[in-house]
Amino acid sequence: MNLSKIIALILIIISLGLGYSGLNKIKENSAEVNLLGLKIEASNQSEKQQGYIYLGLAVALLAGGLYTLNKSK
Repeated sequence: MNLSKIIALILIIISLGLGYSGLNKIKENSAEVNLLGLKIEASNQSEKQQGYIYLGLAVALLAGGLYTLNKSK
């Protein structure tokens, strides 16, 4: 196994972890309550935005890892 394949696998693993934490960050900072027919929503916009940034970075790292893995063949 050469160095470029190892780097590609590391990028893919990091992207999966980053994507998972981004999804959790988005999910944890959104809340919704139904009280007597009223729908009340609460969210932390700055934390949700950080979650979306994590997802964007995860997609970029995944694309880079897959490109590097295919390029090394």
